[in-house]
Amino acid sequence: MNQRTIPLRDLDEERTLFGNLDRNLHLLRRLYDVDAVSRGGLLTLSGEPRALADAAAAVTRALDLIRSDPQASAEDLERIFRGSRTSPGEGDDRTLRRLVEPRSPNQGRYLDAIEANVVTFAIGPAGSGKTYLAVAMAVAYMKAGLYRRLILCRPAVEAGESLGFLPGDLAAKINPYLRPLYDSLYDFLPPAQVQRYIEEDVIEVLPLAYMRGRTLDRAVVILDEAQNTTVGQMKMALTRLGEHSKMIVTGDVTQVDLPQPRESGLLRARRTLSGIEGVSFIHLSKADIVRHPVVAAIVKAYSREEESSRSASRHRLAGEARPEGLEQRPGADGSRRGDRSR
Repeated sequence: MNQRTIPLRDLDEERTLFGNLDRNLHLLRRLYDVDAVSRGGLLTLSGEPRALADAAAAVTRALDLIRSDPQASAEDLERIFRGSRTSPGEGDDRTLRRLVEPRSPNQGRYLDAIEANVVTFAIGPAGSGKTYLAVAMAVAYMKAGLYRRLILCRPAVEAGESLGFLPGDLAAKINPYLRPLYDSLYDFLPPAQVQRYIEEDVIEVLPLAYMRGRTLDRAVVILDEAQNTTVGQMKMALTRLGEHSKMIVTGDVTQVDLPQPRESGLLRARRTLSGIEGVSFIHLSKADIVRHPVVAAIVKAYSREEESSRSASRHRLAGEARPEGLEQRPGADGSRRGDRSR
C-alpha cells in the first residue's frame, strides 16, 4: 500500500479542510477508498496508486481554494471532494450525457429537459425509461459533486392489494412500494455503497407522505409513480424544493390506482403548470419502451383494447342520449324521423 503526505499550514486550515465533525475527512475515506490520518501538520494518505492519486488531487484542489478564498463554504469544499473522484477507465472529460446514454430521440429530449429545467415531468408507458434515466442522471449529478443528496419517493398507493394485510411492521409494509427505486439504484451503485449513503442520509428512499414539512436544499428529488398522487400531494411535493435543487417527476397516466372519483395530481399538474419557466413536460411513448420486446407488445395490446372499450362506451352513451319516448318513423322522403309516441 502506497502513502503520500500533504503539509497543512496551520490548525485553522486543517479544520476548514476537514469540515464540521471531520465530515470531509470521512468523505475522503469513503469516496476514494483510502486511509487518511492528520498528525503534526501533515495529512497522510494511504491506499492503492490510482485511489491515492485521486484523493491527493482532491485535497490539493481543496487547499488551493481555501488559500485563495478564505470565505470558501463547506459546500464548495464538499463539491471538490465529490467532483474529483474518477472511476477506473474514466477520463476527466467524461460528461453527464456520456454517463447516461438515451436509447431513443425522445429519451434524449428527456435528458436535455432534466439538464435545462428545475422541474421535469416525464409521462409515458411502462418500460419507456422514465425512472431509470431519472436515477441515472441523479447519480451522475452526485458523482460530479453538483448536488449533495438524492431523494427518491413514491406514493404508497395500493394496486389491488391491501397494505394493512401485508406482513411485518410499517417499514416492512412500505418496503415493497419502494423496491423499484432500490432496483434502479443498484444498477449504478454497489448495494454496500447504497447502504452507506442511506445511513449517512446522502440517499433517502421514502414514501411521499414522509416529505411533508421538509425543505430540500442542494438535492435531486425524484417523485416516481406520480399518477397515484392526489392533487394535494403533488402540490406538497413540488413545494419541497429548496435552494440549488432539482426535481424529476415520473408517471404513467394510464395506470392510475387512486380510488374514484379522486383526480390524479399528475393530470392536474399537466393542465396547471404547462408553460411555466423552469418546468418541462416530456411525453414518452410506446416507441421509447426499452424493456423486453414483449412488454411493448403487451402495452400496445392493452392500448387497443382500451380504445375499443372507449369507442363502444361512446356509442352506447350516444344511444342513451336520445330523448325518452322518441320513436324513429319513416318520413315522406323515406328518411327516419323522430316523433313523440302517443
